[in-house]
Amino acid sequence: MVDLKKRPYYLSDEDCKWVEETIAGMSDEEKVGQLFFQLTSSHEEEHLKELMEKYHLGGCRYNPAPGAAIQEQNRKLQKYAKVPVFIACNTEAGGDGACADGTLIGSGVKIGATDNDEYAFQLGKMSNEEGAAIGCNMAFAPVCDIAYNWENTEVIGRAFGNDPERVARMSAAYLKGAHTIPGFACAAKHFPGNGQDFRDAHISNNVNYFDVEEWDATYGHVYKTLIENDLDAIMGGHILMPKYEKALAPDIKDDDMMPATLSKNIMTGLLRDKLGFNGMVVTDASHMVAMTNRMKRSEMLPLSINAGCDMFLFFNDPEEDFNTMLNAYKTGVISEERMVEALTRILGLKARMGLHKKAKEELVPQQEVLATTLRKPEYMEMQKAISKDAITLVKYKDEGVLPITPERYKRIMIVHIKGNSGAMGELMKAMGYGGGNPAEALKARLCEKGFDAFIYESPLDKMKKQMAAGEKPNINLYFAGKNAIADFIKDMDMVITLCDVSSGRPSFGLSKGGGEIPWYVFELPVVVVGCGQPTMLADIPQARTYINTYDSKDSTLDALVEKLMAGEEAFTGIDPIDSFCGLFDARL
Repeated sequence: MVDLKKRPYYLSDEDCKWVEETIAGMSDEEKVGQLFFQLTSSHEEEHLKELMEKYHLGGCRYNPAPGAAIQEQNRKLQKYAKVPVFIACNTEAGGDGACADGTLIGSGVKIGATDNDEYAFQLGKMSNEEGAAIGCNMAFAPVCDIAYNWENTEVIGRAFGNDPERVARMSAAYLKGAHTIPGFACAAKHFPGNGQDFRDAHISNNVNYFDVEEWDATYGHVYKTLIENDLDAIMGGHILMPKYEKALAPDIKDDDMMPATLSKNIMTGLLRDKLGFNGMVVTDASHMVAMTNRMKRSEMLPLSINAGCDMFLFFNDPEEDFNTMLNAYKTGVISEERMVEALTRILGLKARMGLHKKAKEELVPQQEVLATTLRKPEYMEMQKAISKDAITLVKYKDEGVLPITPERYKRIMIVHIKGNSGAMGELMKAMGYGGGNPAEALKARLCEKGFDAFIYESPLDKMKKQMAAGEKPNINLYFAGKNAIADFIKDMDMVITLCDVSSGRPSFGLSKGGGEIPWYVFELPVVVVGCGQPTMLADIPQARTYINTYDSKDSTLDALVEKLMAGEEAFTGIDPIDSFCGLFDARL
């Protein structure tokens, strides 16, 4: 069973007694409720009251909203909780993962580009200070995956890079930063390690192909480092491990292999028995196809607990899922021993966090704390420092293009390349979570410095304007790019192709001429900038000068313009992944 006097709990006899007595005094329904982490769908008090009093939730996540609204929600959750509840935030890149008015400090790949562990420490500290201010007590972070596959859009921008040693160092630094906040816990993700498969576990299977020796030296090293630094919890990923699982269970058939969250070989045999992890485990979201495509949901819920996960992330239908798990417990599918083991870890962590010793009114800070915590000047200064150190000159074949000054390149055309954000991305933009226009922001900064900058309007954009005005679009504009090269370049001295792609691949609206695709890199100086996903060389391998900024925040664009005008030596970032994407031609 669980030893609550060892890491990561270190509980006193009194604390251990609270855990034991609390479990002993629970009804079956209260025990089962502790196994669930639910995503709240409303801030209404009656809804939150039902979650806590009817379903007895062990933990909660929530949708984006301003800090004051989240804080009030969290106050209600704790008010109606018989046992204090975990309230988790996704602060993997900053406090903006806790609330809409939190501070983006820097994504994992951006922190990795600085190769500065202090920044990872401050990311863990500052982002979770903001989370704690609104009443959160757990981070679903750090992201300690390893970005081996450039096509893996799920973690390529979130992981600290493709070097296991750097990922281990920075993940541990993040954890230490978060642990400076009293009573705050971290759930590192996504065990046993994402970053090899090109597929997204939200919509397909995901596989970690390493054998025992390879995994132990890479992902295993990362998790071992975190465990030795008192990692509180782990989020299990829906990731298959065929070679490792075969080594653990030589007789297992391929058809019987399960993603980690449903595999006792991985969650118990590897994580518990081999790595010695004594902390709590929560599944990744249970709506992800990499988990749901293996069996009926009614079988999946109890199997995740029996595999070794202590908490299950998100109801589908609360009534249905709760009763499924309750029935599994009452009929012995989930044994009493396994239930007590899971509850001991859950309550043991709550005791380690000191939640059981606080009055309900003390579990969430007062509202005035927000004014002195959210977006502190020191957080914004940290964002600026990271932006300055992270920007990476990945490729520089046309030496002498830099520095960029008004005397050398007065007229600059900015080509704004976007990605395919999908239906959900469009919805988020419509709700106001899409951010600003980085091309317009860059243009303004260049003009302030004395450049005559303008934004390229594609033939497709012109046709959209015609349709918006009720006119019949001129389809001949599609071929308008097929003019003389001299005519195309005569009105500009340089082109900056700004790739504003948050996930996936760039979307080029025009493939036959025009200016969107920089076919003209030998006709005039072209600088390609990736201000989102750092893998744009896969689709623009002809780029002669390529820079990654990792985001398009104001501080980042300020630093970009400063470095462009200063020259090659101003770029100090290192490439934390293979931004050439393993492609021969991208290096030409």
